[in-house]
Amino acid sequence: MGNVVVIGSQWGDEGKGKIVDWLSERADVVVRFQGGHNAGHTLVVDGVSYKLSLLPSGLVRSGKLSVIGNGVVFDPHAFVAERKRLEGQGVTIDPTTLRIADNAALILSIHRELDATRESANAGTKIGTTGRGIGPAYEDKVGRRAIRVMDLAHPESLPERIERLLAHHNALRRGLGQEEIETSALLEELTSVADEIVPFMDRVWRLLDERRKAGARILFEGAQGTLLDIDHGTYPFVTSSNTVSGQAAAGSGLGPGSVGFVLGITKAYTTRVGEGPFPSEQDNEVGTFLGERGREFGTVTGRKRRCGWFDAVLVRQAVAVNGIDGLALTKLDVLDGLEEIKVVVGYKLNGKTIDYFPASLSEQRQVEPIYESFEGWQETTAGARRWSDLPAQAVKYVRHIEELVEAPVTLLSTSPERDDTILVRDPFQD
Repeated sequence: MGNVVVIGSQWGDEGKGKIVDWLSERADVVVRFQGGHNAGHTLVVDGVSYKLSLLPSGLVRSGKLSVIGNGVVFDPHAFVAERKRLEGQGVTIDPTTLRIADNAALILSIHRELDATRESANAGTKIGTTGRGIGPAYEDKVGRRAIRVMDLAHPESLPERIERLLAHHNALRRGLGQEEIETSALLEELTSVADEIVPFMDRVWRLLDERRKAGARILFEGAQGTLLDIDHGTYPFVTSSNTVSGQAAAGSGLGPGSVGFVLGITKAYTTRVGEGPFPSEQDNEVGTFLGERGREFGTVTGRKRRCGWFDAVLVRQAVAVNGIDGLALTKLDVLDGLEEIKVVVGYKLNGKTIDYFPASLSEQRQVEPIYESFEGWQETTAGARRWSDLPAQAVKYVRHIEELVEAPVTLLSTSPERDDTILVRDPFQD
């Protein structure tokens, strides 16, 4: 039995939460390895919706260990609030079900304030962040001034850590015309929540290594999507972490050889939240249809998602960058009833045909999609659990996507319900 890393092959919101939850039945450990509480996952289990942002989706499954890895930026107060909400829904969250890496960097109030200030500024480029402080927290991590989970267990050293952090942030705040922050304010912010966090703290790299050696099946849960990757996405309209499969190793403390099967979650059309290029966007009745049928609103922010046709060029690029072994195709049922369905198969750029999405922002904005049209289907695919339940045209659409992106469909999801899933190939058996 191997390990599996789940990543998004588009701009996020591909339905990773349901697939991770579905796969976690076969896993022993579920690991978050990047991002923060800007990662919205909605799980629907027996008609009950669970909304998770920071916590791994595996927590909804009993008998599984969930892990927040070192690659995650961790907001302690968001954790306390999310834990309380989920426990109110009957989910058990204690040190027997969840561990948090001691070397994960913290998100503090000053990060959220800086995030909001930058986004609301009149000058500069609006990125469309969630305003949760993710980017500023990663900046402090890379700048070697972050406060980490382990520091909460040593309150005597916190003032020194805070002063180092504020030497940077108060200079920024002065430049932005904001009041400086006192050391005592951040000290209170941290010590008030420390007792809620420290019991979950662990040396995650060792824990995962021990579980791996004991034969445990590990599921790595990615957040956001490949096109939001800080290196490989539509820069600068990206998140602040690496969202690709290679980060599963670095963000958890396991070596690359432990990652195993790479499963790319892929929506049967395309959506995007926030600013940035989107070649196949349909700002028309088609986009409205997809948004309404797909209930395309962000789990974290509630923002309406931009909608468009499936872009095979982008997904094929994601397959290459991530080394995707198989796709989990989601929301096929949203396309039910359309007379015609289109797929992007290439771009025109300055009069030339290209088969890739350029890295340059100016060129990303200039590309013109080349579409291939498919006959739609009037029958429903919702709730299908076998290939034979699908309309012939729907099967044809799925098979052609496989050819265009050069990766097979491993799982096919036909509704938000956990069991409305067609299994073609079990990633854990690969």
